[in-house]
Amino acid sequence: MALKRRVTTAIALSITTALLAAGCGGGGESEAPESELFKNPVTLTWWHNASQDGPGKTYWEKVAADFTALHPTVTIEIEGIETNQLQRTRLPAALLSNDPPDIFQAWGGGEIREQVEADYLKDITEQAKSEVDNIGSAAEIWQVDGKQYGLPYRMGIEGVWYNKDMFQRAGIAAPPTTFEELNDAVTKLKAINVIPIALGAGDKWPAAHWWYNFALRACSVDTLKKASAETVFDDPCFVKAGQDLKAFIDTKPFQDNFIATPGQNDPTSANGLLANGKAAMELMGDWNKGSLETVTNDKEALDKFIGWFPVPAISGSAGDPKAALGGGDGFACAKNAPGECVEFLKYIVSPEVQKGYAQTGTGLPVAKGAEDGVQDPALRSILEATTGATYVQLWLDTAFGSTVGNAMNDAIVAIFAGNGTPEQVVEAMKAAARK
Repeated sequence: MALKRRVTTAIALSITTALLAAGCGGGGESEAPESELFKNPVTLTWWHNASQDGPGKTYWEKVAADFTALHPTVTIEIEGIETNQLQRTRLPAALLSNDPPDIFQAWGGGEIREQVEADYLKDITEQAKSEVDNIGSAAEIWQVDGKQYGLPYRMGIEGVWYNKDMFQRAGIAAPPTTFEELNDAVTKLKAINVIPIALGAGDKWPAAHWWYNFALRACSVDTLKKASAETVFDDPCFVKAGQDLKAFIDTKPFQDNFIATPGQNDPTSANGLLANGKAAMELMGDWNKGSLETVTNDKEALDKFIGWFPVPAISGSAGDPKAALGGGDGFACAKNAPGECVEFLKYIVSPEVQKGYAQTGTGLPVAKGAEDGVQDPALRSILEATTGATYVQLWLDTAFGSTVGNAMNDAIVAIFAGNGTPEQVVEAMKAAARK
């Protein structure tokens, strides 16, 4: 979703910033000795994507305050930026400048490889060994050629968030396990004049994720691994994904004007429709519960009716029916950021801080020892499903790199808009891979 990305691997997941010192930019590549850390005043700039008022944003403010209380020489300046703006515009521009933030959101995979190849990131391999060991295999997404350049704080798979009350009123006895059952649920929800599925195609990526999941069902695991590693898209399954998507769109499961609806902004966005009882379902990741809470008009009702189920299987497809699409959020430090940046990064992924993060209900933690913090029933369902997935494919735009990813997403959205074809998606991906 940002910068030029080239290679990554899709893995099975186990849950388990230029220098700105005292307001001055610049700095060299040498790292201050550990004994010199926290002796002189340092200002860290921190960009994250918790841009809306809510538990996530509040918790990050607490984390920064707690860290500076422990280390009074450190000042942390926080800026919350909406994900699309952060990933597609603000961060790429900042990394190209001489004044990037010290610590910032990093999504791993092909994206972090591009940032490393452009010499933007600090190598934290030696300093973060114990943290990587405690996180486990999920940390590999933030590695390039065996070296660690960032750490995840959240990891989980994608699925369908749904309104239990609407399902009951529509006579849907249980969450769909196949797309045939999902199509039947859509029909039953329409019969009671309910929007079956909320979609924020105005932000592109929420729409693109439907194609990703159809590709996960149409393509074998080996095909997806090869596509991620080599950006090769010759297998007919990628066209099949678009065909299956178009057939699904033709059933009209989404709200009117979904092509212009934003994803996660306010009560009128896609997640707002679900959060406020105006739509029955939304395809989204594990972070969505916290996002729903920021846009709901009735949190008590939200907690009562919201549920989650894995993306349904497609009968007879080549893909693994128990494979899932997933990924996480993490942070990285800019190459010339002071050593205190790495210490703050390590603090964010410590078990105690991770447990507190889990308790916010905004996502699943990655550090061992933080699992008990997952209290929300829907999130516990995602934790169990993530652990039980036979294979987890990293978000395709992250896995394939931003050059391919952006072209792919644009072509997918064209299908939703009615002016694109399944073949054009693959053509766009191949053309972008040649650049």
